[in-house]
Amino acid sequence: MESVTLLVILVIAVALIFDYINGFHDAANSIATVVATRVLSPGQAVAWAAFWNFASAFSFGTGVAATVGSGLIDLSKVDEYVILAGLLGAIVWDLVTWYWGLPSSSSHALIGGYAGAAIAKAGWEALIWGAKWRNTLVFIFIAPLIGLALAYVLMIAVYWLFRKSTPAKMDGYFRKAQLVSAAIFSYSHGTNDAQKTMGIITGVLVTAKILPDFNVPVWVIFAAHGAIALGTLSGGWRIIRTMGGRLTRLRPRSGFCAETAAAISILFSTELRMPVSTTHTVAGAIAGVGSIQRFKAVRWGLATTILWAWILTIPASAAVGWLALKVIQLFVG
Repeated sequence: MESVTLLVILVIAVALIFDYINGFHDAANSIATVVATRVLSPGQAVAWAAFWNFASAFSFGTGVAATVGSGLIDLSKVDEYVILAGLLGAIVWDLVTWYWGLPSSSSHALIGGYAGAAIAKAGWEALIWGAKWRNTLVFIFIAPLIGLALAYVLMIAVYWLFRKSTPAKMDGYFRKAQLVSAAIFSYSHGTNDAQKTMGIITGVLVTAKILPDFNVPVWVIFAAHGAIALGTLSGGWRIIRTMGGRLTRLRPRSGFCAETAAAISILFSTELRMPVSTTHTVAGAIAGVGSIQRFKAVRWGLATTILWAWILTIPASAAVGWLALKVIQLFVG
């Protein structure tokens, strides 16, 4: 019993480390636009985003946590070592893409790592095939398209509503409005992404028989939101440069539209209990506001590189998760 308890503590600690890295990795999503438009300094922006990451606790229930923790993997076929290996797969892929400066999805890295480790343990039967897997995979492509379309429509609406204003006057309005849109986006990011770690921690508590069924404890909610907020405070500056400056040129009005469109898409998905990628969604939204000026305003070569990182995330992290479990098994049997 003592060894099981120590193992559970270890897995929870690694899950919170992943959550921290998730915030660190995804800080770019939350603050790239306000930094690129110089509405806030980098330090102010990460503090603003971290506050709203934490403030989103208890706001949208734990439906996403249930999907990640028990809707994709059969908990009766896995153990604590599988969950540990899955977390390691996600962490390794997050750090690799951070080093390359690519805004890949921490969410899909977690799902892929967990799935790969589960397959290594119990074969393909460990996966719960059905609507949740199908929707998760489909949203890899749908999420950025939703963000792109919403941002494009919002930009049209802004240009029409402010058609009699000068660009300088518009930017004056939207420098203030961007504080609100950045807050809403960070809020949506916190409520969706922190739930994924909640799902993993609750899953290990169920597999260790500490919880009788899948019901997220209050302390897990606080811990997950605290870890992701601390990670956001640390910032992922390499990715911020890619998202905020290299993909397209942003102004306060376009930053506002990108953040608002991405936030609406993420909150809608959270309501549907879907673990979507905030990275995919905001990248699509940034491309949407860039393309309304002219198609070549978006660096589509860079966008294609980012897309390949998205496509490779689940299989790459699954491979690392599979390998991590095999290595663990060499030591624990």
